Amino acid sequence: MTRSTPRPRIKAADIALICLAVLLFSGFMSLGIWQVERRAWKLDLIARVDQRVHAPAAPLAASDQWPALSAASDEYRHLQVSGRFLNERETLVKAVTRLGSGFWVMTPLELNDGRTLLVNRGFVPPEARERGTRRATEINAPVTLTGVLRLSEPGGGFLRQNDAPANHWYSRDVAAIGQARGLERVAPFFLDADGPAAVAPNRASANAAPAWPVGGLTVINFSNSHLVYALTWFGLALMVPVGALLVLRERRQQPAAS
Repeated sequence: MTRSTPRPRIKAADIALICLAVLLFSGFMSLGIWQVERRAWKLDLIARVDQRVHAPAAPLAASDQWPALSAASDEYRHLQVSGRFLNERETLVKAVTRLGSGFWVMTPLELNDGRTLLVNRGFVPPEARERGTRRATEINAPVTLTGVLRLSEPGGGFLRQNDAPANHWYSRDVAAIGQARGLERVAPFFLDADGPAAVAPNRASANAAPAWPVGGLTVINFSNSHLVYALTWFGLALMVPVGALLVLRERRQQPAAS
């Protein structure tokens, strides 16, 4: 009578390994699926923002709608506004652009209905930070301009906090700038002026000094590495069962202790 070979018993360590593999596989797959969903959301956001930026400029919303404005639905919306610049109350905010390091010129625009909107007229280098160096480019007459809506940047930037008493600004904090400049009925957002629309008529002179500030330097860049992240998580998920099978096979091939 032949004796049948006993089936190998599943050890507690093997059960623990299988459970761990299932948990890791499920976790990595969930992270991969989440990144796929994030990628779809990001692509939709990029498409919507691109549509806003290139759409015809629309009038500024009524002030009772301002509290409902959000980054998801309104930032980078193309707007047209009319009013008069309060040049004597401009604020310089530290900036780094493709033209180098310098400042954004944030100038209050008193709208025709009495409200105030901070307008980022553009970039100036350190040598043009004083108003006296760019008097020829100031716009003192009523003006109509276009630009993109940007939300306030409270607190600071460049790892430094805004210092209103010292007039050191590292972010475009609308509320803080408005308070420091004694402005009333200030919109809770600002406008990045388009380049050509904010140009004074006398800027085109061939012998004129550089036409500071330079507008139209808004950078719209959304990082979108979600596909890479998703493939990474899915790759790790596939490695888990392969690794677990290799470990179990290695254990099965080991001779039993006598």
